[in-house]
Amino acid sequence: MRRGLVVALGSLLVSSLAVAKDLRSAVESPDATKILQKDKLPPPKKYKMPKGCMTTDKLAIERGKYIFHNLNGKKAKTPPPPGLPKFVVVNGKKKPKQYGNCVACHNIEGAKGPGNVGPDLHNYKKHFIDTGVRTYAYVYQQIADARIYNPKTHMTINLTTGLFTPKEICEITSYVVSPKKEK
Repeated sequence: MRRGLVVALGSLLVSSLAVAKDLRSAVESPDATKILQKDKLPPPKKYKMPKGCMTTDKLAIERGKYIFHNLNGKKAKTPPPPGLPKFVVVNGKKKPKQYGNCVACHNIEGAKGPGNVGPDLHNYKKHFIDTGVRTYAYVYQQIADARIYNPKTHMTINLTTGLFTPKEICEITSYVVSPKKEK
């Protein structure tokens, strides 16, 4: 009886393998070319910082701060400052406005986030602008498309992809270099 059971199980296994082999041809193997093309980033782009970009306007800096510290309009804990939408219309559909969530990678005064992947931005103006190591235009370019200075960056490509407008990049730049009080 035992030998008959082993033979029966062996036959079942061989039959199952034959069926499985036949099923492989029935499994869909989609062509991912279109998906990859859609997800492919455009080439790096050098931007010229707009005239009047850098500002000490408190409301503009507040918008830059809001973008820096929040992920998107749906998850933002407080309403955005005037002039910054919580939702946008994309292809006729209302969607939460995507903000920067820069604190996920960068540390800055008053930050509440991991901030240990990208460069520390504490006292950025004092350490980099005032010493002449960096310019405002450099900061603007880094936020717009960091691949110009670092082709292997993991930073989001904000202006080239249309995530932010030039005005929003100016406001983030102004926030990064603005004086801040440590909490």
